[in-house]
Amino acid sequence: MVTINYAFREISCKIVYYGPGLSGKTTNLQYVHDRVPSKSRGDLISLATETDRTLYFDFLPIHVGDIAGFSTKFQLYTVPGQVFYNATRKLVLRGVDGIVFVADSQTAKMDENIESLSNMYENLRENGIDRNEIPIVMQYNKRDLPEVASIEELEKTLNSDGLPYVEASAVSGNGVFDTLKRITKLVLEQTKKRTAVGAQAEAAAAAPAPAVPTAAAPKPVRPAAPSTRVAKPQPAAWSPEPVGEVATATVEPPPVHEAEASPHTAAPQPGAGVPAMAASTRIVHAPQRSLRIRSKKRSIWGRLFGWLFGR
Repeated sequence: MVTINYAFREISCKIVYYGPGLSGKTTNLQYVHDRVPSKSRGDLISLATETDRTLYFDFLPIHVGDIAGFSTKFQLYTVPGQVFYNATRKLVLRGVDGIVFVADSQTAKMDENIESLSNMYENLRENGIDRNEIPIVMQYNKRDLPEVASIEELEKTLNSDGLPYVEASAVSGNGVFDTLKRITKLVLEQTKKRTAVGAQAEAAAAAPAPAVPTAAAPKPVRPAAPSTRVAKPQPAAWSPEPVGEVATATVEPPPVHEAEASPHTAAPQPGAGVPAMAASTRIVHAPQRSLRIRSKKRSIWGRLFGWLFGR
């Protein structure tokens, strides 16, 4: 993805040239390096085998001046075309901002083009990059050679997504800069969108947080002064329980046998097995009186029967 250095006010964009072996990827970078002024480019670094096949990648930094106050540069890479260097291809695609797929227009190379294009989409997916969110330009290279497929055939076979394309011949330089201009324009448009979103996010983060209304603090309550008023003693509540030594109880008279019953039976005196009563205690003699009457009646009937039958 685009690297933005706010401290040095610098933007770096990574563009990768992808395609099958010998399709013209390295030739594109060599032509750009030879035509760009020395003050606007860096050194071209190329790691190649004895047969001059790119083993790792080509790297060409290009400074394109200031954009919105930022010094902008493009870093151009290529990937090895051999299938057995797929790990290297995947590594180079990390952090990519734009891709140029260099297709060999020769009819005999169509299968290699299809295989390489499918491999590119697979590596993007494995790197977590959405193919629909990254700028891609198709370059149909080697249009100056005989036995090349038509543009209609190439579009139908390789460009089902309707991506922008450029006809080119990297050896002569035809379409090389057109391809570079097309991909850099798409990358810059994508960068502007991202930087605008980033600027909005920064402004939102730097903005002070809105004041949150707080509830008013409760007024302090003044403590009441201690009262000096002495409470009057209240009378004790009435209780049904007896006060003092006298308990409420029913005193039963001692039982009187018939043989001992006499109208002159004396009332029980204190100290003779009956508890002493307080002067204020009233003793009800109704049960004892009825007992005396009953005893008297029995005595009369006893005398009567004795007089009748004793005779």
